[in-house]
Amino acid sequence: MENTFELSEKEKWNLVLQKIKADSMPAIYSTWIRPLRFISADEENREIRLTTNSSLSIGILKNRYMPIIKQAVLEVYGYDMDIIVSQMSYDEEEENEETEGDTDTKYQLKENALNPRYNFDTFVVGSNNELAYAACRAVAKGPASVNSNPLFIYGNSGLGKTHLMNAIGHYVQQNDPSRRVLYLSSETFTNELVNALQNHEMDKFREKYRNIDILMIDDIQFIEKKESTQTELFHTFNTLYETNRQIVFTSDRPPKDISTIDQRLKSRFEWGLSVDIQPPDFETRVAILKNKAEMEDIEVDDEMLEIFYFIAEKITTNIRELEGALNTVIANARLTNKPLTRKMAGEVLKGSFNTKERTVDIPLIKNTVCAYYNINVQDMDSSKRTKNLAHPRQIAMYLCRELTDTSLPKIGKNFGNRDHTTVIHACEKIAKEIKTKEDVKKDIEKLKSSIMDV
Repeated sequence: MENTFELSEKEKWNLVLQKIKADSMPAIYSTWIRPLRFISADEENREIRLTTNSSLSIGILKNRYMPIIKQAVLEVYGYDMDIIVSQMSYDEEEENEETEGDTDTKYQLKENALNPRYNFDTFVVGSNNELAYAACRAVAKGPASVNSNPLFIYGNSGLGKTHLMNAIGHYVQQNDPSRRVLYLSSETFTNELVNALQNHEMDKFREKYRNIDILMIDDIQFIEKKESTQTELFHTFNTLYETNRQIVFTSDRPPKDISTIDQRLKSRFEWGLSVDIQPPDFETRVAILKNKAEMEDIEVDDEMLEIFYFIAEKITTNIRELEGALNTVIANARLTNKPLTRKMAGEVLKGSFNTKERTVDIPLIKNTVCAYYNINVQDMDSSKRTKNLAHPRQIAMYLCRELTDTSLPKIGKNFGNRDHTTVIHACEKIAKEIKTKEDVKKDIEKLKSSIMDV
């Protein structure tokens, strides 16, 4: 394919941010990396200039996170660059905080820096996320409903929770701008609370958070063990709920599994609708990559489809990693002026899928088997015994027995609290079929290869 596009320096920096986000803990990225402001990149002198509004941040970035930034820069640019971080000047800070309306900008709704690409139109809906998608559409259209307030979306990192939150914000801004929307991370909420307490500005803080129509807080699990944050969020929740304003949370686990949190707050998380997002099946993963390529104005021909299939077969459980792999291939083609081909993608990504030793556990095995057979994890754990579910369930149990040291009772517990004798029966049945059925033997080999990432 002819390459007719070039990346701007800002676009390259955005690629760097995507790589850092994919490889970092969400709290690290949102607290230390995302606030960085890109100033310039000088490829001739090989240096990138950034600013941040905190002198404390500069020291922490240099001492802890500079290797992460430099590695991402190396992957995007193809060579090392000096990273120069300076404190934002007063004029820059004022410009950064400019908002319309109220002249007091400190507690404005400036967290609504929504990603322009994260909207409902760019969200790929599959069986793994259709309920979460429908719930978010309903919340965006409003008004708040008792049945879905709060809306609690949970699932592993990189499956689209943040995308859906951004989509709610964009929909409301475009269709009903009179509704005040606030989207932020739990870390930002905590940091603003600390600042408000230190500066004796709790009235302003509460006025900000309790006078909005939709409050959306990402990664709520990070308020664990933060007693003041939990207390303030509890009272904020009550105020919004009692006045029929919508609340949306995301987390990497359901409310009942967020252990070190105030029970009264946990109970409020469970008042409304809790929906989970599962890893996408193969067809949905290909659709996500196709959608991503079209957003980048890449022609989707047979060669590109081969690239999609290659990446979708290798990455099964994380959309962020899926898109990150495609970003790496596209960026490499743009920077080297090479055509996008399956062979080139294999060379660029060689080793990327095996750079980290994988921990083989029951969730990994279950997710891999479910993706392979195009079924949901919830159905595998259910009491349903239809053939399309029972056989994959037995295969998953067999692989858990073969690839982990987990006891039979614990395996059964992880499959809908089944008895250990059920696990024994499944293992014996699949072991026999491997010897007598070639198709089962090939399926087991493929699944083992995928699970072990070889």
